[in-house]
Amino acid sequence: MDAPAGSRITVHYIGTLDNGRIFASTTEEEPLVFTAGEGELFPRLEEEIAGMEVGEVRNILIPCADAFGPRLQKNIIKVHRSTFPHGKVIAPGDKVAVEFGGKGERVMVVAAVDADGITLDGNHPLAGQDLTFALKVVAVSRELAEQHAPPLSS
Repeated sequence: MDAPAGSRITVHYIGTLDNGRIFASTTEEEPLVFTAGEGELFPRLEEEIAGMEVGEVRNILIPCADAFGPRLQKNIIKVHRSTFPHGKVIAPGDKVAVEFGGKGERVMVVAAVDADGITLDGNHPLAGQDLTFALKVVAVSRELAEQHAPPLSS
């Protein structure tokens, strides 16, 4: 497919993990529409889609390094219970926003709660996972790309 930067590409997909669990998918009414070259998808996934034709169906494996990266131990921290308001119920799976000394806020997941404190995991939930996308390219619109194309010289 010839989809220059700025082309709007419409796809349907089902994203699965190695164990077959579906982590995301589109519906007939709500396909994924993205603009080529805008960094809206993992670069490797966009590259693979760019090699497909309208109507083509393909399974694409994106290794974790090209998706959400590996799970990193440095993204897991243990904090004292007193870090949270007294009486606040905290359980594994809860999401909490943590402020890092003026360096911004980060959403972390409570991984464990014990007598010593609370373990928070800042890794993306899909970090360390290879992702498989069953994809179908539905349409490619080059209108936007053509509007922004440089004029042809004579």
